Amino acid sequence: GPSRIVFPDLIPRFLAAHPGIRVEISVEDAFVDVLAGGFDAGARYDERLEKDMIAVPLAGPQRFVVVGSPAYFERHGRPTHPREVLNHPCIRHRFPSGSSYAWEFEKNGEFIRVQPEGPLITNSGELEVAAAEAGLGLLATFEGFVAPAIAAGRLETVLDDWLPPFSGPYLYYPSRRHMPAPLRAFVDFVKAERR
Repeated sequence: GPSRIVFPDLIPRFLAAHPGIRVEISVEDAFVDVLAGGFDAGARYDERLEKDMIAVPLAGPQRFVVVGSPAYFERHGRPTHPREVLNHPCIRHRFPSGSSYAWEFEKNGEFIRVQPEGPLITNSGELEVAAAEAGLGLLATFEGFVAPAIAAGRLETVLDDWLPPFSGPYLYYPSRRHMPAPLRAFVDFVKAERR
């Protein structure tokens, strides 16, 4: 999510522009109550935002991709329809809640949701990508997370026309609370970056 795709580029530029500010980032796959956790703000995708929060877009539209290694596709072929994913070993992500997400596809108003199986379930995005590069199976993940591996030819995408973009992550913070000066500086920085 945002910690792997948006923050590695955004945070160093923000800190370079504001050397007197200290940023602490806690990365959790679980949904955390930012107020109860003592945080000033959080980052999530819009469907997970709470109603009493102010949300500022952190990035433009995102996309999921389904990827595999060239060697994997040579051995197993390429799925041409989402239901064919069920005939392939897939690398799955497990959240702290114990759940793993279904792979969702959409094209021309047709919505397909599948729960693939495979040899590896992990909560490590880095391990997921390494396993896909090693040819263990297909992986559904954020395009930005695997863009370097795609550009280098270590991974290739399939089913692109079934994976439309969706709105990117948001920085969110409470609407009924005084905004600390460092958070105000970050919000202003993010808004300026998005112009």
